[in-house]
Amino acid sequence: MKNTDPNRNLLNSTISRIKPVSQEYISIAKDRQNNLAKPPGSLGKLEDISISLAGIYRSEFFQTNPKIVIAYGGDHGIYEEGISKQPQEVTALHFPNYAKGTCSIGILSKLQGSDVLAVDMGINTDQALEGVLNKKIRKSTSNFAKGPAMTREEALLSIATGIELAEEYIEKGYKVIGLGEMGICNTSPSSAIISVISQKDPREVTGLGAGTLPCGLEHKIDTIRKGIELNRPDKNDPVDILAKVGGFEIGAITGTILGCAANSIPVVLDGFISYAGALLAKELCPQSTQYMMASHKSAEPASALSLEMLDLKAPLDMDMRLGEGSGAVLFFNLIEAANHIYTNMMTFDSSPVPDTGIR
Repeated sequence: MKNTDPNRNLLNSTISRIKPVSQEYISIAKDRQNNLAKPPGSLGKLEDISISLAGIYRSEFFQTNPKIVIAYGGDHGIYEEGISKQPQEVTALHFPNYAKGTCSIGILSKLQGSDVLAVDMGINTDQALEGVLNKKIRKSTSNFAKGPAMTREEALLSIATGIELAEEYIEKGYKVIGLGEMGICNTSPSSAIISVISQKDPREVTGLGAGTLPCGLEHKIDTIRKGIELNRPDKNDPVDILAKVGGFEIGAITGTILGCAANSIPVVLDGFISYAGALLAKELCPQSTQYMMASHKSAEPASALSLEMLDLKAPLDMDMRLGEGSGAVLFFNLIEAANHIYTNMMTFDSSPVPDTGIR
């Protein structure tokens, strides 16, 4: 029987378009790096970045501007369990600052010269938020300590929204997309997702987040464990995991990653919340990880595990746990540096410096 769900169909068609990155252009970029007038490998991760970009773009040379961070906002019903010291109203109050450019992601983006798109996926307010794109599925997920966070249809809609926005902004000419988010308590669904996929106890993958008091960590861990045991998400079904214990903004992150991969555009992960979305994307399409670029290692305890599961290495380790997309924008600068050197540095063919032949 033919599937008539347009969101499921969009997900399936997007996954079908995701191909491996070009090994041909990775090889070409490696040869060029070895011909640049420097000791081979001496620029370390900057060389790795440019080589990865060549494979993603399927081109020896490529443009990496303009760039944008797409930041998704959503609130979480598990807030009812008292696991955050911050009032949930903070999401609605602060999220418009992403668009105004007055918060961390806005300031860093202005410095870098990139853009920010703020998208409401499920913030717990009826008010229109200034400068924020309204893609609200509903006001907040449900409390997954008492039942599923959302329906399967809502989970598919959140992923489809991320796919559609990725494709819209790629069509507008953006060459690099970074991920951002905001939502009080969103480290809890992220920990739950990572716990289910890794098959590790919540204690091993749960940290303080941005708003949990140290004395409340045990309660947070117990609440996440209770939610997983109650909902029994199917570890072999990423959409079920998202629906049972996830968040609308996490689903949108997953969709954005898949949309970028389907269009051969690099997608830059931020921190812990984006790792959860990235792991769901990997479960849906393992090849999607080839288009992901890790920016920084979040201070959350499961960061190292998550990056290992994604087979990614984050060049920056700055003890950051803000979210917003702040780490992704910092990494934009490394992309620019890597590409500028790769494109403009003299080669041994054009340099008076002798090529020792040690490559």
